[in-house]
Amino acid sequence: MAKPKRKPVPNSIAVKKKQDGPNKKALIWSASLIVLIIIAMSVLLIVNG
Repeated sequence: MAKPKRKPVPNSIAVKKKQDGPNKKALIWSASLIVLIIIAMSVLLIVNG
């Protein structure tokens, strides 16, 4: 029983590492987009104001 329980652990870690890459990229993209939107809104407010 010990061997089957140990095998899934490295597999799950590998899967998590594979999933971390795209997730981190998506987080960076979403964060940069939010920042760009905030900057654009502030610029529009300054121009209109």
